Amino acid sequence: MERTILHCDCNSFYASVELLSRPELRDRPVAVCGDPASRHGIILAKNEAAKGFGVQTAETVWQARRKCPQLVLLPAHHQRYRQYSQRVNAIYERFTDLVEPFGIDESWLDVTGSLHLFGGDPVALADRIRSTIREELGLTVSVGVSFNKIFAKLGSDYRKPDATTLISPENYRQLVWPLPVSHLLFVGRATARTLEQYGIHTIGQLAAAQRDTLVNLLGKAGGQLWGYANGLEHSPVAPAGRYTPPKSIGNGLTFPQNLTHPDQVRHGLAMLCDEVAVRLRQHHMKAATLQVTIRDPHFRDICRQKPLDTPTCTARALTSHAVALVERCWTAGAPIRALTVTAQSLLPEEEAAEQPTLFDPQAPLRQARVERLERTMDAIRSRFGDSALTTGRLAPAPSRPREAEEEDALPF
Repeated sequence: MERTILHCDCNSFYASVELLSRPELRDRPVAVCGDPASRHGIILAKNEAAKGFGVQTAETVWQARRKCPQLVLLPAHHQRYRQYSQRVNAIYERFTDLVEPFGIDESWLDVTGSLHLFGGDPVALADRIRSTIREELGLTVSVGVSFNKIFAKLGSDYRKPDATTLISPENYRQLVWPLPVSHLLFVGRATARTLEQYGIHTIGQLAAAQRDTLVNLLGKAGGQLWGYANGLEHSPVAPAGRYTPPKSIGNGLTFPQNLTHPDQVRHGLAMLCDEVAVRLRQHHMKAATLQVTIRDPHFRDICRQKPLDTPTCTARALTSHAVALVERCWTAGAPIRALTVTAQSLLPEEEAAEQPTLFDPQAPLRQARVERLERTMDAIRSRFGDSALTTGRLAPAPSRPREAEEEDALPF
């Protein structure tokens, strides 16, 4: 049976929510951004007027203002966005119990089983949902209608704002295949560059490629992307309210001042890894791969990742691997503006048990002791606050005399 999947994407969500309380700004170019004074001056969202000037999400405030000097900047109110996200999803649940959020402002809906209750026309139902949200919340939504989740997502991106796009088995070759391959969900910049080196620039060219060739090029992901391009995606939409484990867990930080000394970098990585480890344990997951991204003051990124010999959920192990990754690609003294640590290839705890090795049979016991220690810290922090207990790695590093800094020859 062919499914009917909707992907609903709130248009300019952060900016739209802010403008509900600032209607006088509705026709002016507006952007929501982080705090420039804390070097978090990145555009988080912009309205349609700002888009007209070429303002883009994730660019710096100074870049945006160079394009649009009259740009109005508003601070972010994340609690407000979460509240509106819950209200939007509550409206979706009037039409189906299969509602799977994809971020704070997007959700998939499987209306296959309930479509007959609303007239049987999926495009008309999508229009009704858009109208309901606009009338009750004052927000606009773009909706993609298709027979799988990937194409429904492409449909919501196809026309904005406040539009419905149908991608069907009959028309997807005409609508989807001419699109740049980077438009396909889960094709990031690095994957797109790799594909383009082999002459694959569009989704249609990806669909026409040999599946085995893509697997050799990209591993298992290559086969999945080939299936997505050919409309062969069949994953279900999770029921509303059901827990869905994360695919990855990451934490990034832009520092008040550039990091230049190895001690500063180690301390920054330890902070990030501690937060990632806490969240891994909250989800009862372990990471089998670790990725570190280094951003310099010119917003150039270096991204490195490595598979871990043993899946882990401890800050100690994550920090050790993160430091090793940075050591291999960072020139000591080169300024670092921001760091991001991401745990990937996540496994449930019960599937990630460490096996003893002939060379170090005590390793699993040591790892278990570290896990117990960090879980005990979780419990203490939960009861008395995050600042109640920390490790030596996270304690503020003492100021170093200039002579000592100049004597350091190795980065780690």
